[in-house]
Amino acid sequence: MEKIRILGIEIDKVSEKDALDRAVKFLEKGKKCVIYTPNSEIIMQCQSNKNLANALKQADLVIPDGIGLVLASRVIKKPLLERVTGIDLMESILNYANENNKSIFILGAQDGISQKCAQNILKKYPNIKVKGVHHGYFKGYHMGIENHPQEKKVIQLINSLKPDILFVAFGAPKQEIWIQRYKNEIDAKIFMGVGGSVDVYAGKVKRAPKIYQNLGLEWLYRLIKEPWRYKRMMALPKFVIEVIKRGEN
Repeated sequence: MEKIRILGIEIDKVSEKDALDRAVKFLEKGKKCVIYTPNSEIIMQCQSNKNLANALKQADLVIPDGIGLVLASRVIKKPLLERVTGIDLMESILNYANENNKSIFILGAQDGISQKCAQNILKKYPNIKVKGVHHGYFKGYHMGIENHPQEKKVIQLINSLKPDILFVAFGAPKQEIWIQRYKNEIDAKIFMGVGGSVDVYAGKVKRAPKIYQNLGLEWLYRLIKEPWRYKRMMALPKFVIEVIKRGEN
């Protein structure tokens, strides 16, 4: 599978269908598959966060969630096929799981939100086996606490249930680093960092209208709805400048 290197991080040159097919092949072979969905902000974080960069470099599938990555690939004249959003790939995986009686575990978000997410998924996909859910507010590595008993209990719970797919919603960079640290200890096949997608499935957060999605402007919709995000959005112009300056490396 062809990869495009942007600021030192390799992004898979895939369509949404390609990404799903790759994940399914891992699952059918009984192999572990780690999926991350970075945007330009996360790639910028990789420049100063070695743990995050290492996690992305060791993933099995890294899809271009942000339109910024697609534009950057054009700047370096090695264009990606398309933007593949994490929530759309999650939807495709859920559809596959429903058609093939696969199981999931949802880890992260606030207490009650992961449960609501699971309920709404089951309404749409009744054949999915929801093995379990757990909020993300347990004490552990993602909170900067090493070897905490609460975290060990959560991992033991997941392993006792053996889900095919583990969706982790701590938000970046915590979810990527957590998956990288524990993937070999956890009995699951697909590991996917899904960030705020759980909030969307739970109905807590509304996804941008289709016109924003089609234009790659979901970030603008979020900024309009949540103006406090402007500080995070400042990573985008810095990202563009770095890509122009460094090119492919």
